Amino acid sequence: MSLKEELEKMRPEIRTDNYSMSIGEWISLYQDNEIDIHPEFQRFFRWNHYQKTRLIESILLGIPIPPIFVSQRSDGIWDVIDGLQRLSTIYQFVGILKDEEGKLVEPLTLDKTRYLPSLEGKKWSEQDDQDNYFDMTQRLYLKRAKLDVNILLRESDEIAKYELFQRLNTGGSPLSDQEIRNCILVQRDKDMYFWMKKLSYYENFKECTLLTDRALDEQYDLELVLRFLVLRKINESELINIGDLGEFLTDRMIEMADSDKFDYDEEEKAFNQTFDILSKETKENGFRKYDPEKKKYVGGFLITPFEVFALGIGYNYEKHSTFLEKVEEIIMNFWGQEQPELKAGSGVRASTRLPTTIPLGRKLFDL
Repeated sequence: MSLKEELEKMRPEIRTDNYSMSIGEWISLYQDNEIDIHPEFQRFFRWNHYQKTRLIESILLGIPIPPIFVSQRSDGIWDVIDGLQRLSTIYQFVGILKDEEGKLVEPLTLDKTRYLPSLEGKKWSEQDDQDNYFDMTQRLYLKRAKLDVNILLRESDEIAKYELFQRLNTGGSPLSDQEIRNCILVQRDKDMYFWMKKLSYYENFKECTLLTDRALDEQYDLELVLRFLVLRKINESELINIGDLGEFLTDRMIEMADSDKFDYDEEEKAFNQTFDILSKETKENGFRKYDPEKKKYVGGFLITPFEVFALGIGYNYEKHSTFLEKVEEIIMNFWGQEQPELKAGSGVRASTRLPTTIPLGRKLFDL
């Protein structure tokens, strides 16, 4: 297909609109439940107190604010794609922001800034602070300020929403790939997101992976859950064509969320039993390297043994009574022997590694 044909195909599938709205109108949208800012995202996008104050200062000074990007759902409600922190800050300042449990968040108290030092300690109204609040003129000034909105209309190709979200929130963003996926999944299927979170909290999974605080902050535990769900039963013929693993996981996650055949009970059973087995036999050592000479486990979590052991046991978990007592022996033998077919190690791409790690794990635990 030529570039001309590709453009002719894709451009009609993406329909947008844009205009300016007053902050007062943005406030009304939120109070009337006509916009969904997804409070679940607060754990991924978190501005500090100074960043929030700077936004309010910028609005008061008339400094242009980047537009808000939303997508229009079939029920007419707007889903926020980009602009969560800008809107959350405004809603928190005026005292209407709610958390994911529907409880009001404590109203924002401003800091002093370089150009408006008198903002220090200011709150929205006298109800928040009798001595230091915005007067009526200042409140009206902020409510009448404009924020541009770009709307992805519901007639657009559904995947355009997720493409837009990824592109707006990856360039220069501190978010990890999984944090982006989490946000996409919350918009696509909130129940699946919370189900995956429940799996990531499973005690034996946490014990076996023993991730660092930084890895947990970047939601790597949820990425491991997703890898398990996507790769546990994958057809081995697909492994040679995975390409970019991050994109592959995102695409498969969306397919799972959209499927009416996804078996939550079966997948949860396989997940829990896999980590029950590993926890019972190896505790926190299942995905650490075993040094045969020192006769002990060393280092931290490694992805290669996760792909071999967790996915191998997960694939064969219904046979667990056969190999339960042999798990640690299999793992130690793995580290003590050469694995000529295994393409793994530092610098080896996932697309190169997975066609060897997954079949090897299935073979090791097919007892």
